[in-house]
Amino acid sequence: MDRQNEDVSAHRAFDQPLVDIANYVADYYLSSSEAYETARYVLLDSVACALRSLRFPECANLLGPIVPGAGMAGGARVPGTGHELDPAQAAFAIGTQIGWLEFNDTWLAAECGHPSENLGTILAVGDWLSRRAQRTGGKPLTIRELLTFTIKAHEIHGCYALRNSFARVGIDQTILVRIASTAVATAMLGGSKEDIAAAVSNAWLDGGPLRAFRHGPQAGSRRGWAAGDACRRAVLHALDALRGETGYPAALSAPTFGFHDAVNGGQPLELARGFGSHVIENVMFRVAHPGAFLGQAAIECALALHPRVSGRLDRISKIVVEAPEAAAGLLDRADAVGDRAARSHCLRYLVAVPLVLGRLRADDFEDDVAADPRVAALQSKVEVRTHPGLTAEHQHPDRRYAGGAVQVIFDDGTATERILVERPLGHRERRVEAIPLLIRKFEQAVRAHCPRRRADQILALVHDVMRFENSPVHEFLDLLAP
Repeated sequence: MDRQNEDVSAHRAFDQPLVDIANYVADYYLSSSEAYETARYVLLDSVACALRSLRFPECANLLGPIVPGAGMAGGARVPGTGHELDPAQAAFAIGTQIGWLEFNDTWLAAECGHPSENLGTILAVGDWLSRRAQRTGGKPLTIRELLTFTIKAHEIHGCYALRNSFARVGIDQTILVRIASTAVATAMLGGSKEDIAAAVSNAWLDGGPLRAFRHGPQAGSRRGWAAGDACRRAVLHALDALRGETGYPAALSAPTFGFHDAVNGGQPLELARGFGSHVIENVMFRVAHPGAFLGQAAIECALALHPRVSGRLDRISKIVVEAPEAAAGLLDRADAVGDRAARSHCLRYLVAVPLVLGRLRADDFEDDVAADPRVAALQSKVEVRTHPGLTAEHQHPDRRYAGGAVQVIFDDGTATERILVERPLGHRERRVEAIPLLIRKFEQAVRAHCPRRRADQILALVHDVMRFENSPVHEFLDLLAP
């Protein structure tokens, strides 16, 4: 029997979610041109985030081999660096780069997250496989094939996020990066359906990670590399499965000791819809401003109000922010801890900085901006109100608008107009506006990193869609080297 197409249930009865994932990754034929187009934008956006992350020493210092000097000649390249690493450590590095700035894509559901962080795994394994094929006379992996795995990772990640809130039981959102990445990495490496199910069963058995590092008073830099860690674990599980490591058919359903009982409060996993290409087609981009997606509408509102308030900052008595109920979790996230990651998820900070500076950039989460007394003063004046209409539109499964409104009130009783943004830039319904900004984001990142001639070469390649998708993955990564 062909190992690649072997029935996942041929030897043991795996839990149905493991079977569903294995069958989808191995068998599902993707026919959506929109899915491939969006996956290409996800790739470019993720590379832009990876290159931009190198400006921050705290991130760059994490990207090398886990033991100094233990690189791997012919291994996977880390974008924008000279590192060549084993695929597991490369996955950690790339996943960390993509997620570091809180500027990559977003999926809003019961469990919010960033499906593009799976590209840490997909790029690392894809580059390693492509280079190995080149050395051995095989067929290198193409960008088109890479996009196929990107779509499927997004789908697994996002579909399981729709109804399963892991934060409810204290588990970090990056658990879904680990699950989705494990599945696609095993398939990329040539694993059978049973290998995929076995690898994913081990990924579920990892349980956690706990969310304590995301919340004050101890919010810290781990949130910057949590996705990278999930990507690394995924590659290890995939490689182990290919070496014959056993799977655990009841990893989810085993009484007391399985994931459902031990981790998920006794609740079985729910799958709201069958796997297809829904998630990649509806994913949301952060193209203009970093920071939590639930704060993006408020950022747009604050930027629109900046010209009206910039000369009267000391006369502001109150800033009224209306937001969906889910945005309440973004309050006070910067309190007690001077941490850039916490600031990027603090709704008060996300509103105060644009009102004061008329901008919000990645470096505006650093200590020097946070120490601006004008920013601190305005944060204390932000009053957040849950808005029923915005909540309903955010919770609607076909809209997920994540809107917001801002109004500034002065000490003499006058006020600005109430600025309302029903769905922020980057939402699917504003994709036409967002894509030119996404392309500019990519072009700026490439030109800031690469010599002019090579930058021109990269941009010419990605704008020639057919040539780009037929390019070997390793050739694209080579162009991004320093």
